[in-house]
Amino acid sequence: MTVDSQGTANAAPQDAPGRAAGKSQTPPPAPSGSKEVLQPSRGRRSLPSGLLPYLLVAPALLSMAVLLLYPLIRNVILSFQELNRKEFITRETVWTGFDNYTELLGDSEFWTVVVRSVVFTAVNVFLIMVIGAGIGLLLDRLGKKMRLLLSLALVFAWAMPIVASVTVFRWLFDEQFGVVNWLMRTLGFSGYEQHNWFETGFSTLVICLILLVWGSVPFVALNMYAGLTTIGTELYEAAKMDGASGWRTFWAVVFPNLKPFFMITTFLEIIWIFKAFTQVYAMNLGGPDRASETLPVFAYIEGVGQFHYGVAAAISVLTILMLVALMSFYFRLILKQEDEL
Repeated sequence: MTVDSQGTANAAPQDAPGRAAGKSQTPPPAPSGSKEVLQPSRGRRSLPSGLLPYLLVAPALLSMAVLLLYPLIRNVILSFQELNRKEFITRETVWTGFDNYTELLGDSEFWTVVVRSVVFTAVNVFLIMVIGAGIGLLLDRLGKKMRLLLSLALVFAWAMPIVASVTVFRWLFDEQFGVVNWLMRTLGFSGYEQHNWFETGFSTLVICLILLVWGSVPFVALNMYAGLTTIGTELYEAAKMDGASGWRTFWAVVFPNLKPFFMITTFLEIIWIFKAFTQVYAMNLGGPDRASETLPVFAYIEGVGQFHYGVAAAISVLTILMLVALMSFYFRLILKQEDEL
């Protein structure tokens, strides 16, 4: 209570300091532009950052282990056993150590099949890469309509089932009703009345070669065309201004830019052709007189046909080792190329 000069009593707001103190204890309101920090709920736990990739890959690794790793291990174990018709019936396990491998490595027939498989693969891959690259370059030069038509033809050839394509090729080279014999007679060649194209192992492998090239070229051609679309037109214009020919342009512009494509495609074709089984076996069952057998067909006939399952397992293991040797060479080239970059 205070009294002024006129005697009037006024009530002083004595609780103002208290109210001021109360206001000072209250935090100021957050500005409208500030963002609230959301804290994770205490009931949910997040996975460690390093564990999530392994969990995502785990189903694929488990499938590969069941479908690939386990049969591979069983096959390796079987290669050290003697499993013929007798052991197969009596379910007796006879361990022979490295006898199956020693027998194979000392067998001239095995080495004949190895040489035949290597030559067959080399010729196939060479023709596939040359023809596929040529068709890829052709796709890059054609107009839209012709490119679409050729691409559809390549896709249809590539998508055709293997057994169906083998049936078509057997009909084309049929002894009595084959189109090839009719075409040869029409062109004036003699000796093609009911000519047997499957009479020798060499002619049988030539037909298998044509089939494999026909079915593998679309993959190379379409991927080659896709790679060509990534090369800038300014490189072609610069080569043209320098007076480079088409052949020189390919080796100076196309090949250096598509070198990774050629490397990986070549090695994929080597693997696919080297392990090709259905085309060779379904064409003539590895005949005549087992003269058209490659390593996969040789292993199948030794196992299923001759009941020498231990020897067949050893053949397949040696085939895998050959492919691993090729792949190690490929990975070494890849690592060397990365070091150069």
